[in-house]
Amino acid sequence: MLPTITAFERSPDRGRGLARDMRVRWALEEVGQPYAVRLLSFEAMQQPAHRARHPFGQIPTYEQDGLVLFESGAIVLHIAQTHPGLLPEAPDARLRAVSWMFAALNTIEPPVFERALCVVLERETPWFAERLETLDKRVRQRLGELSLHLGQSPWLDGEFSAGDLLMLSVLLRLQGSTLLEEHPNLLDYLARGTARPAFQRAFQAQAEVFLQAQQADAQASPGPRGAA
Repeated sequence: MLPTITAFERSPDRGRGLARDMRVRWALEEVGQPYAVRLLSFEAMQQPAHRARHPFGQIPTYEQDGLVLFESGAIVLHIAQTHPGLLPEAPDARLRAVSWMFAALNTIEPPVFERALCVVLERETPWFAERLETLDKRVRQRLGELSLHLGQSPWLDGEFSAGDLLMLSVLLRLQGSTLLEEHPNLLDYLARGTARPAFQRAFQAQAEVFLQAQQADAQASPGPRGAA
C-alpha cells in the first residue's frame, strides 16, 4: 500500500516549496518511494478526522499500513530508517546524520522561522525594526556556526543524508536574503541541494498543487460585467 501524506489544498507559501510537506515529498523522492497525497483545506485540517491524525491540526501527516505519523521530522526519520539512501550504514555516521536532523529542526529552524513570521505579521508594528534586528542577530549567529562547520565540504557529514535534507529545507526559507548571502559556502550548499533531481521532482509536485488551485479560483471567479 502506498504511503499517503497530507498537504495544503491552497498553500500559504504560494508554491515556493516552504510548506513542510515539501520535506516529506523530497525524502520520498530521494528513496524512490511513490506516494499519494490528500489535499486539505484549512477548515478540513481542524476537523476531528484530521485531528485524529495530527493532534494540532497541521500538515503533513503520513499513513501507511495502519501507521500514522505527524511532524515532518519524525516522518522523514521514518522514511530514512525504512529505506536505503538517506542514512549511512555505519552506526556512528548514522547517528551523526540523525544529530544533524535534530540540529536543523531544533537549532537552526526556530530563529529562521520566527524571523519569517515577524516579517509577515509584524511589519506594520512600531517595534518591527528593533525586533527584526534582534532576530537577524540570532539567525546570523546560527548561520555563522553552520558555515564554519560546513567549510568547503559538499554536505554536513560525508554523503548527502536526511540531515542535509532537513537543513536545506530550513535554509530554503532564507533564499534571496542578505543573511544567507553573507556565507557563500551556504549559498553553494543550498544550490547543490536544490539541484538534486529528487528535490526538483518534489518541488514541481508541490508547486503544481498551488497552480491548479489558482486556476480553479480563476475559473470560479465571476467574469467582467456584461460577459455572457
